[in-house]
Amino acid sequence: MAAVMLATMCAVVYGTADFFGGLATRRSRVLAVVMLTQLTGLVFVLPLLPLLPGTPSPAALGWGMAAGLCGGVGVVLFYRALASGVMSVVAPTTATTSAALPVLAGLAMGERPEAAALCGVALALAAVVLVSREPGAGRSRAAPAPVVQALVSGLGFGAFFVLLKQVPAEAGLWPLFGARLASAVAAGALALASGRTVRPGKGALPAIVTAGILDMLANVLYLMAVQRGLLTVVAVLASLYPASTLLLARYVLGERLSALQAAGVGLALGAVALIASA
Repeated sequence: MAAVMLATMCAVVYGTADFFGGLATRRSRVLAVVMLTQLTGLVFVLPLLPLLPGTPSPAALGWGMAAGLCGGVGVVLFYRALASGVMSVVAPTTATTSAALPVLAGLAMGERPEAAALCGVALALAAVVLVSREPGAGRSRAAPAPVVQALVSGLGFGAFFVLLKQVPAEAGLWPLFGARLASAVAAGALALASGRTVRPGKGALPAIVTAGILDMLANVLYLMAVQRGLLTVVAVLASLYPASTLLLARYVLGERLSALQAAGVGLALGAVALIASA
């Protein structure tokens, strides 16, 4: 039950972080938002290390850095796919792949959730597809390149979830320090190589800082959840984050939810209930 609660909170916080990240990208270049959110998360996790003490072993840092690189690649490819592809295809492809990979990995590692939990996982996967749908573009045909980028992006996000499951139990938050250090360095190297500015747009810095802090907080919740529960269940619950982003957009920005997205939110709630009852 603790793992389910932590994973559900993780999804809410991830979704809120994405909401603020979306606000920031309206005023800044995407690479600037990615770079500065990574640095903010790195600064945020430093004072947390003594609060949740652990051993900074090579295994802890190594798994974390590998996870951070996979997640960083996922972010870059996801934004590139969105820029050149059809959102109604790209977003569900990425979200479904990122949720399905941990399920397959967990089953391959011998995890066997109860029947009710498996039904909840199936509902959650359907919910991820529905809440990620962009209204009004369902009949558009996507070019092959953005679809491939979306698939690889989803694999990167899913690998982030899987790799953090491998960290030693006594590692504390050091894997997240390694993850954010690796992704921040990679984002900085990409910015230097491309020659693009990482200066935030006017008025965007508060949203960027908020997104960076919340994203790291969600990572902390995920790590705590996956150390207490099954990867098959925890990663799928964490992947429900688009639902909270949608609800914030609906009630803060006044954006409308399509019928499919509303159904997805309902399925997400049902999935959490089923998994919690298992």
